Amino acid sequence: MADWTVTGLGWHDGVPRLGATDWQREHAREITAGLRIGWRVSGPRRCTGVRSSRGHRRCPYREQVAPQGGSSQCETCQRADPGLALARDQILDDGRPYRLYLAWFGAGLLKVGLTGEHRGIARLLDQAAPVFTFVGRGRLPAVRRAELTVAQAGLARERVRSSVKAAAWWGLAEVADRRAELLACRREVLRLLAGHGIELLPDSPVVDQVGLFGLAEGAPAAYRKVTALSPGATLVGTVRPAIGSHLFIDPQGADGHPQDQPLLLDTRLLAGWGLAAADDVRGCSGLGLRDCVRPSEPGAQDALF
Repeated sequence: MADWTVTGLGWHDGVPRLGATDWQREHAREITAGLRIGWRVSGPRRCTGVRSSRGHRRCPYREQVAPQGGSSQCETCQRADPGLALARDQILDDGRPYRLYLAWFGAGLLKVGLTGEHRGIARLLDQAAPVFTFVGRGRLPAVRRAELTVAQAGLARERVRSSVKAAAWWGLAEVADRRAELLACRREVLRLLAGHGIELLPDSPVVDQVGLFGLAEGAPAAYRKVTALSPGATLVGTVRPAIGSHLFIDPQGADGHPQDQPLLLDTRLLAGWGLAAADDVRGCSGLGLRDCVRPSEPGAQDALF
């Protein structure tokens, strides 16, 4: 990439693509397993604008946003964002059909949510749902009421934090077990929503995405999570399969050799930063990092020495 500002990583037609703009053109690069990257971050971090069904609209003010954490949008663009308006219940009915889904993120970790039918399974890919199924469809008000009914009944939660999802990657159940847990929840949900005013989908397939995300063997036993970026930071290495908005990267050290522990990057941290090719650097630098290690098995005896 020449000098581009990152707008975010999203799944399109089942493929993860990192979007960027030079404020005149848009570009999206496929981020596939085995891709070799060499990126240098530049600032300041600026608002990423608004994305809707009609495409991406750049921030008219090129507003600066907080360099670490928080939103990659300025307040004006947040107010104009239809996705945020939907999440905040500011859209009552837009006339389009929506689907109600159940997603399994780990043992005892089930989520209920809704997505526009026109988006297919993109939302479930964006959310890195290991397993999911659709349970109903209808207009937005009815599907939203059904979502709240399921959540209030305690069958599934409305939100699962990224840190909770990542922690669950260390202990994903076997294929049959995760499928069985999701199907058991779906049976309860279908009973609960009978006569609720939405079209139920009892025969919708259960989709398992664990292999697609490269999590068949779980997450690496130890890795370092990228917690912060700053101007001049570099990322050099080879990416593993994308997991929603997250990338495991096998990094290259300053000596030009691979490092032992992979990095976990939530690409939402990149949104708003400038990104350019870094062919002249040999390793990663300028990153805030936190060590993450697989917890000991319950009941495991501590080592004596």
